[in-house]
Amino acid sequence: MQLTQFSDYSLRTLIYLGLRDGSLATIEEIAAAYGISESHLTKVVHKLGRLGVIDTVRGRGGGMRLSRRPSEINIGATVRLTEGNLTIVECFDVVHNTCPIAPVCGLNGALAEALEAFMGVLDRYSLADIISNRRDLAALLPMLDSDLGRRRPTAS
Repeated sequence: MQLTQFSDYSLRTLIYLGLRDGSLATIEEIAAAYGISESHLTKVVHKLGRLGVIDTVRGRGGGMRLSRRPSEINIGATVRLTEGNLTIVECFDVVHNTCPIAPVCGLNGALAEALEAFMGVLDRYSLADIISNRRDLAALLPMLDSDLGRRRPTAS
């Protein structure tokens, strides 16, 4: 199973914001830190804002920050919100299923169990768990110094 780029960027955004301890970050900063497209990230940020996972501040000096503490942001719930479709095989979609063996196939049960296990593992983690190695993460991401408003060099 592979998560969509949208979910990947959503989780990366939350990690970055979790490292910021409530200070604002911009789309440009996050895109530069990860080397990803600003236009794709804009869509991600818009959805995360609509979902209430992040708060956005408009205007000069604006940006975004987490809307809750990292310990209150569940990774499994976030993936469910950002993955448009967890129908990993056609037979999971009752309306569009055309597989002739679906009514008697044992594979769909095994795949359903695997998906449940995958999501169950993600449900056990919060953003706080994911960023518990803050120093190591921050050393690899170019981040703005919140007091000076300029880029802090990454550790070599």
